Amino acid sequence: MDSDALNTFLVVHRRGGISNAAKALHRSQPAISRRIALLEQELGVPLFERIAGKTRLSDAGRVMVPYAERAVAAVQDAENAVRALLRDNSGPVALAVTGTLAGERLSKVLKRLASQHPDVDLTLRTATSAEVSDLIRRGDATIGLRYDRDRSRDLDCEVLFAERLLVVCAPGHPRAGRRVARLAELRGERWIAFPIVPGRREITASHVFALFQTHGLGEVSWTPVDSLTAQKRLVEAGFGIALLSESNAAEELGRSAISTIGVGDLAASHHVVTVTRRGGFLSAASRLLLKTIRAEYSGPKP
Repeated sequence: MDSDALNTFLVVHRRGGISNAAKALHRSQPAISRRIALLEQELGVPLFERIAGKTRLSDAGRVMVPYAERAVAAVQDAENAVRALLRDNSGPVALAVTGTLAGERLSKVLKRLASQHPDVDLTLRTATSAEVSDLIRRGDATIGLRYDRDRSRDLDCEVLFAERLLVVCAPGHPRAGRRVARLAELRGERWIAFPIVPGRREITASHVFALFQTHGLGEVSWTPVDSLTAQKRLVEAGFGIALLSESNAAEELGRSAISTIGVGDLAASHHVVTVTRRGGFLSAASRLLLKTIRAEYSGPKP
């Protein structure tokens, strides 16, 4: 069993079949099929099944996935470690960031890195918090920035800061700039939030519901909107209120496009954390990026 066979297995799984995997790996379909067949022969069990015309993982395949991911990532770590000996503060670094954290602070991180270390070849991907962890675990990204800790034993999480969550509304809302004593007073409002997606750690409707349920208030009416920018535009227009992190609301609050409603019995926040693979190799360039992120996100708010 070698890393190429394991990587081929993972690509077939992620791409949903032999044909798509062949395109991704720039190989012929017979070559991919043969690679999988040899791996299955070595293990003595089938790794995939054909169900309703689709390629699905077998029970053995599902067990295999996390081990294959770790093995392939370890090989990539070894390659990176050797290549890093030839470079000083240069080379590729892959950063994965939760979409709603791709704001002003991240811009400052990228500008500082580009100006001080122009030889660093940075790639950036946005994803949900759960997807950020998966990218790090698989070795598809080196450093992740997401909300809340991931308890996986494969990952190391470092809390940068706890960010306040604010209830925001249109400037013309009857409660704009005012304070209510209890969250219960906002039960009749229409809330705007991300749709409920399994594994998503952003401020979804389920997050808002949880706050109300914690206060014994049950669920509330809401509008699902899968875009932070669209959420803020709807709030500005008066179509509902939302729970936003302080940094995500800062620009609109600064130009008075939205306002806040203070809530006496609500103290909500979430952690912003970095994610790296436990025991994974960090090149000099990766350590520079991590240091820059710590300096920007752990410092005073913009």
